[in-house]
Amino acid sequence: MASQNLYLNIVFRCLLLAATALAAGWFMFSQNAVIAGIIILILFIVQIIWLIIFLNRTNRQIAFFFEAVKNEDSTLRFPVHTGNKAVNDLNSSLNRINELIKTIRFELQEQEQYFKAILEHVSAGIIVYNENGNIVLSNEAARKMLAYESLTHINQLMRIDKNLFTSVKELQPGAQKLVSFTGKNQTRQLSVKSTQFKTARENLLLVAFHDVKNEMEVKELESWIKLIRVLTHEIMNSVAPITSLSETILQYFTSLNGSMPSEKVINNTIKGLEVINERGAGLISFVENYRKLTRIPPPEKKPVSLEHLLDNTLTLINASPLGNNIPITREVAPPDLQVLADKKQISQVLINLVKNSVEALKDMPGGTIRIRASHTNASRVQITVTDNGPGIPEDLMDKIFIPFFTAKESGTGIGLSLSRQIMLMHGGTLKMESTPGRQTVAILEF
Repeated sequence: MASQNLYLNIVFRCLLLAATALAAGWFMFSQNAVIAGIIILILFIVQIIWLIIFLNRTNRQIAFFFEAVKNEDSTLRFPVHTGNKAVNDLNSSLNRINELIKTIRFELQEQEQYFKAILEHVSAGIIVYNENGNIVLSNEAARKMLAYESLTHINQLMRIDKNLFTSVKELQPGAQKLVSFTGKNQTRQLSVKSTQFKTARENLLLVAFHDVKNEMEVKELESWIKLIRVLTHEIMNSVAPITSLSETILQYFTSLNGSMPSEKVINNTIKGLEVINERGAGLISFVENYRKLTRIPPPEKKPVSLEHLLDNTLTLINASPLGNNIPITREVAPPDLQVLADKKQISQVLINLVKNSVEALKDMPGGTIRIRASHTNASRVQITVTDNGPGIPEDLMDKIFIPFFTAKESGTGIGLSLSRQIMLMHGGTLKMESTPGRQTVAILEF
C-alpha cells in the first residue's frame, strides 16, 4: 500500500511538472505573455526542487532504516502524521517492518538463551572454535573437565596437556578418539568427538568431551564380576568332584582298621583316582587357556595383503575337518587392499571366527560363509565374516566376549575373548551383529 501511494505521488508530481512546463511554453510562445510564462517557469523549477527534496527525504528515510537494522537499533520510530499521505504510509510500513524484525530478533535471542541453558546443563563438555583457533563457545562441563575458568583459544589446551592438545588439533571432523590426561592431580579419560559446521560468516569446529572414566570403571567392575562368576563356575566344576571323591576314598581306607582292602574298594579307588586325574587335567587345561588369554605377545605389525591373508586362511580351513561341505567365499575390494598387522595373530582371529561359523552351520543344509575385506566410509579397513546360521540369541549377546563363557557343548570359551584382545592390541575393534534365525556377522575394523 505504501509503495502504491508513493508511486502515485511521484506520478502526480511528474504530471504536474509536465503540465507546468506546457503552460509556461504556451504563455511564452503562443500568447506572448512573457511575464506569466516566467512566473509559471519559476513554479516549474520550484516543483522540481520539491520533487528532489521528496525523493531525497524518502531515500534518506529508507537508508536510515537499513542503517538502524544493521546496528540492531530496535528503538527507531518514524512519524506517521507528516501531512503527506504517501510519506505517512511509507513510515507506517517501515515501523511495521521494524517491529517484525524486533520480534524475530527477540525470538532468536530467546532460542539462543534456551540452547545456551541446555548446553550449560549437559554432562558432556563442548567447545566451539573457528579456523583461527578462537573459542567462540564453551560450556561449564568443558571448563570443569579441563580445569579452566575461561577458555578463549584452543592453544590453552597445550597448558593443560600436550597430548590432549595434539589429539584435538589432529582429530578429523566426524572422528572419535579416547584421550587420557592428568590435570590438577586428577586423571581423566575423555572420549573426544569432533564435528564441523558452517555459519554465514565462518567455518566452525565443535569438539565434545565425554568423561568415560567412571563409566569405564563401572563396566570394568561388571566385567570382573562376570569373569569371576565364570571362573568360579569352572573351578567348582573341577574341584567339587575331586573333593568329594577324595573324601570317599579316604573313608574307604580309614574304615579298614588295619585290614587289607577288598577288591571292590581297590577298584572303586582306582576309578575315583582316574576321575580325579581327569578333572585335575581339565583344571590344568583351563589354567593354560587362562595363561594364553593373559600372555598375548605384542603384535609385530607389517603391511599384510588381505587377499593373500584370506587365501591362506581358507587353505588352512579347507585342509581341516572344519571346512567339509560348507562353501566359503571371499572378496577383497580393492584387490591390493593392505593392513598394518601381525599376520599370524590376525590369521588366528579369522580362523576362530570362521570356526565359530562352521560350527553354527554344521547341522544346517544350505549353509554358506562369506568373508569380505573392504574400506569403510571412514576410510578404515574392515573385514566381515558372515554366515546364514541360526544367529546368536539376544540374551547371550552381552556375554559372548566374556572369557571362558560358552554356549557350546565343547569349547574353551576363549576364542572370541582372545580375538577381541588381539584386535584391541592392533588398535582395532571386533564387533558381532546377529539376526536370530537369519545370520551372524563378525566385523573386524583396523
